[in-house]
Amino acid sequence: MPENQREFLEALFQVSVKAADPLHCLAPFLPPKPQGRIIVLGAGKAAASMAKAVENAWGGDVEGLVVTRYDHALALDHIEVVEAAHPVPDAAGVDAAKRIYELASGAQQGDLVLCLMSGGASSLLSLPGGCLDLSHKQLINKALLMSGADITEMNCVRKHLSAIKGGRLAMAAYPARVVTLAISDIPGDDPATIGSGPSLGDKTTVAEAVAILDKYEIEVPGPVKAHLESDAAKTPAPEDARLTGNQFKMIATPQTSLNAAAEFAKTRNITPVILGDSIEGEAREVAIVMAGIARQVAKFDQPAHAPCVLLSGGETTVTVKGDGRGGRNAEFLLALLNELKDHPGIYAIACDTDGIDGSEDNAGAYFGPDSHRRACLAGLNAATHLSCNDGYGFFQNLGDLIITGPTLTNVNDFRAILIEQPF
Repeated sequence: MPENQREFLEALFQVSVKAADPLHCLAPFLPPKPQGRIIVLGAGKAAASMAKAVENAWGGDVEGLVVTRYDHALALDHIEVVEAAHPVPDAAGVDAAKRIYELASGAQQGDLVLCLMSGGASSLLSLPGGCLDLSHKQLINKALLMSGADITEMNCVRKHLSAIKGGRLAMAAYPARVVTLAISDIPGDDPATIGSGPSLGDKTTVAEAVAILDKYEIEVPGPVKAHLESDAAKTPAPEDARLTGNQFKMIATPQTSLNAAAEFAKTRNITPVILGDSIEGEAREVAIVMAGIARQVAKFDQPAHAPCVLLSGGETTVTVKGDGRGGRNAEFLLALLNELKDHPGIYAIACDTDGIDGSEDNAGAYFGPDSHRRACLAGLNAATHLSCNDGYGFFQNLGDLIITGPTLTNVNDFRAILIEQPF
């Protein structure tokens, strides 16, 4: 067993992040250089580091523009990097999307448009479709984020309200060849859902987008309703002849990061158990299930012998009902602690691999067998904090937030539950 359980769990997280670092994993996926121009276009939390990896490999033969989240930029020599808001789009994101669309539209036969996509691209690459404006996108985006809709549902709606998502960027670049390199933050790694698929044809329909808005009882303003009833809301299909010659390559996924963490655990004589790379659902409900598995290991040595670590990824959701602070990882961990309380020999960490849990400054949080006791001594009640979605405040008071700053990559959430010995 590791002497310091928290250091071990934080090391697992760092290993998982490094496995998805574009500076380590992007270059082998680059296509052959074309005879024409190389136009690099991209969006997402990893956009700057992906663009830097391209520059490192190809030097001054590239040009282009990528947009990333505020405080996620890097200084590059040939590719411009701009910053915009996430998770709710702003004017800077709209301006960047317009410029990216114009650069794609200027591509010619023989050129290569290298599209770099990563988590966060849907919000950062915001170009309202039809007669819509930024305020319409912001309103719908905020409502979706608060509704409990999963990322696939949110991105379906976003595609049909956009002038650049759902394959429209690739359509603008035609007849140039488009090659997309992507880092997946999507449960199941669906290429067309990453960044709402600006370079890929779309299988979803306007009717599906409308059904999602209805499902979550989201109030739709008149201009949005009118747009969804117009041809401007329709997206190009995957079989469109102008898209079929393009190429898509996944350079990092949640599973590759979980595999890296599992290998690291083995070096410490800890048995890794990967429970899944695409676990979804309400964060607090996922925590209840995970707590049950951890107790089964601790009590019966099943489904693995202790010491072991339960690893999982994916993207949970939080239906916000309170006014507290905290992203889905803090919420998951708080719910897990509320279930396990002071159960001996169980430690856990939950972090977003992009280094930002929701809109806070922490990646996630940690707890151990003494956390419940320390919370009680500090006058903190896990159930009360959970009821108002205040995981951040709870773990901040305990000194157990994990703060890394932006990691410049994103393969979704990382969760690890360490069980020492059966009891």
